[in-house]
Amino acid sequence: MTITRRSILGAAPVLAACALNGGRALAQGRTAPLRVGVIPILAAAPIYIAEKEGWLKQAGLSLAITTFESGPNMIQALASGTLDVYVAGVAPLGVARSKGIDVKVVAATSVEENVVVAGPKLARFAEKGVAPAEVFKRYRDSAGTPARLATQPLGSVPNTTLQHWLWEVAKVDPKDVTIVSMGIDATQQAILAGAVEGGILREPAVSIVTGRNPAIRLMALGGEMFPSQPGTVVAVTRALLDREPDAVQAIVTGIVRAVDLIGREPDRVAPIVEGALGKGLVDTATIRRALASPATRFTADPRPIVEPTAAMQRYQVKIGALDREVPLDGLFEPRFYERAVAGK
Repeated sequence: MTITRRSILGAAPVLAACALNGGRALAQGRTAPLRVGVIPILAAAPIYIAEKEGWLKQAGLSLAITTFESGPNMIQALASGTLDVYVAGVAPLGVARSKGIDVKVVAATSVEENVVVAGPKLARFAEKGVAPAEVFKRYRDSAGTPARLATQPLGSVPNTTLQHWLWEVAKVDPKDVTIVSMGIDATQQAILAGAVEGGILREPAVSIVTGRNPAIRLMALGGEMFPSQPGTVVAVTRALLDREPDAVQAIVTGIVRAVDLIGREPDRVAPIVEGALGKGLVDTATIRRALASPATRFTADPRPIVEPTAAMQRYQVKIGALDREVPLDGLFEPRFYERAVAGK
């Protein structure tokens, strides 16, 4: 956890000020909810917690949340002007900027969240001490076909981190693996059904599939796949930032407070997260395990992911997800986070 209790307590006056002063202005000036796009993963929990705890309402804000299967799909909504706030992986924002969509990353929510899981047929070759490249080779030699790994579309953070791990870190022979592109829910179901041999998951899907079938195993954690892997961020349109900076500040302060609350009181926030993400299919105990998972690393500070984001973009060019590198100058706007933790 990168946020301290002391810093959050110091940030509390910011939100209080929004509620008492700017909150009235926001409530009077904004008649419609903020349109928020979210990927339904554990890393989105802070935005739901900030809303459920009433912090955003105190600042005169309400949210209209739409879920998406991947960040690249959400970029289309940003381009059409139907979203104000983006809560998803940072990598697709490079694509957005290359298309002239002006967005600003104002906070992070998590890092190193994408992990590789092996289904039962692949996991039996993943004995302790066996290198991943050898695991995939043994699988292909036995099955006669490459191992199929599911992930989100080209250009997404999961796809980028999977390719980086396979080709740059694990040095897997390309003939031993086939990457299958599909949405988040479809990936989870495909792994559970054995329709693929493994894939990229994020919490709470990791806890769901390993809970339902203990033969499904973690194969690589996020930090192994891509060092300091940038994960989910909160980005806002330039139009919202320019027009309603107090609204942006309230969102970021809410995110900061939520990240701190997750670290201090996971049992308190678990029911909130279950209500937002569980859809009646995931119990609170599973969410609680996901919050304590090695695949979970919450942080609100966007500054440490600036360079890893640039590194990820360079790799996206290498694998053809981007035609060229897009300057990241101006993509990150940390002043709202800095004000939140400084209490100014």
